[in-house]
Amino acid sequence: MNYKLQIQPEAELDLTEAYRWYEERSQGLGSEFLTAVDSYLFLIQSNPLAYPVVYEQAHRALLRKFPYGIFYLIEDDTIVVIACFHAKRDPQSLQNRV
Repeated sequence: MNYKLQIQPEAELDLTEAYRWYEERSQGLGSEFLTAVDSYLFLIQSNPLAYPVVYEQAHRALLRKFPYGIFYLIEDDTIVVIACFHAKRDPQSLQNRV
């Protein structure tokens, strides 16, 4: 099945904030972060059930190089990305997005 990808505004904000943080640390690191996210979004879109459910119906894919998780829902033929959190961030904040 071909899944569509939808990124919620809150998740876009998460990505923008992480990009800026990494770019402030080292020029080009923010771009590396977004490249890693794009790779995982492709993997998620290809096989969304490969990643575990971690909260209610939200799945999480952990990035390898960066300490972030991509949280998403599967709604019919659409992958809905609801967050991209740092691994040390309180997962309780996810409940407002599910």
